[in-house]
Amino acid sequence: MKVAIGSDHAGFELKEMISHIVKEMGNEVIDMGTGSSCSVDYPDYAEAVADAVSKGKVERGILICGTGIGMSIVANKFKNVRAALCNDLFTAKMSRLHNDANILCLGGRIIGKDLAKEIVYIWFSTPFEGGRHEKRLEKINLIERKVINS
Repeated sequence: MKVAIGSDHAGFELKEMISHIVKEMGNEVIDMGTGSSCSVDYPDYAEAVADAVSKGKVERGILICGTGIGMSIVANKFKNVRAALCNDLFTAKMSRLHNDANILCLGGRIIGKDLAKEIVYIWFSTPFEGGRHEKRLEKINLIERKVINS
């Protein structure tokens, strides 16, 4: 699977670690930046990752900033993106199981490396359950089309 990953300065260290984990899981990682812990603007990196997911250039994405909130706000502006802020194991699992989330957002200043690693493993190993949740995703798609066309 192709996975785009991006962070701002607050998520840089965690991004570097997670990139290695995602590769070890057998995925191809496309690093969309940032390349250091020097101060940058998170919307630039959220846009790059979300655009790649939205256009189908990659199957999934990971975004990391200080809290994960800013990244999730930007990513969810894009068509076909379901970005989920997950700073615990339960939300990571449910974001995939019920919401078919395709971008994982994390707070680099909120969670530690060990928890981040567990969240990533759960998020990648949990399939979308489908069934009753598919009609809900279709409703999200209908809302998205209405908003884009208004």
